[in-house]
Amino acid sequence: MKEKGFSGFIGRVGYTPLPNPLFTQLLPEIEDAAELKLTLHLLWRLHQRRGYPCFITKRELLADRTIIAGLRQLSAAPGQALERALEQAVARGTFLRLDLERQGREETLYFTNNEASIRAVKEIKWGEMPLGRPLPSKEPAPTEAKSTIYSLYEQNIGPLTPLIAEQLSEAEMAYPFSWIEGAFKEAVSLNKRNWRYVARILERWASEGKEDGESRRYPKGKDDPDRYIRGKYGHLIER
Repeated sequence: MKEKGFSGFIGRVGYTPLPNPLFTQLLPEIEDAAELKLTLHLLWRLHQRRGYPCFITKRELLADRTIIAGLRQLSAAPGQALERALEQAVARGTFLRLDLERQGREETLYFTNNEASIRAVKEIKWGEMPLGRPLPSKEPAPTEAKSTIYSLYEQNIGPLTPLIAEQLSEAEMAYPFSWIEGAFKEAVSLNKRNWRYVARILERWASEGKEDGESRRYPKGKDDPDRYIRGKYGHLIER
């Protein structure tokens, strides 16, 4: 039986420098374990980056097995915990957030709040660094009321995995959030609790049109629970 516990910093290991204010100012203030884990993890990830500007995207974090596994120990919904921790860390001033439109889709970038990053964010916003088109700052909704594609998945289907997070992120860029909410509701009402079924609903709405929460091909009152499993993608859907 394998013993539990950490074996120690044995052999040749790498080290990550941490700024002193982390210990003197931030640690005494941080109360949420998710924010603390996220802060340490993000400082480590950003230290590994090279070049200018130095940032990491929310998409990368959601696909990061290490931070997702760490947050799963604190919450049954690690995706939501990550969203909340990021908001708290940005509000605290530990990190900077920048929303951009890059290659036709929205992307959220996170920087360590230091002089180099402050300069980089200004250069991006002023158009001096062609990284993407800056989007208006988004005021985060209260954590209790905020709903995201990740929270919808965790609430209606199950634990988030890096692979699913990547697929959810792509869907988030491709469809209006009202459609995503509607597709989850439709799948749950038919007891089809899997992401592939939700994705096929979105694909059908995109190809056939959607009005008042219904696909145009199927008017209200004529619910066909198998309508999403016909066609060339039908073999992928779990009954």
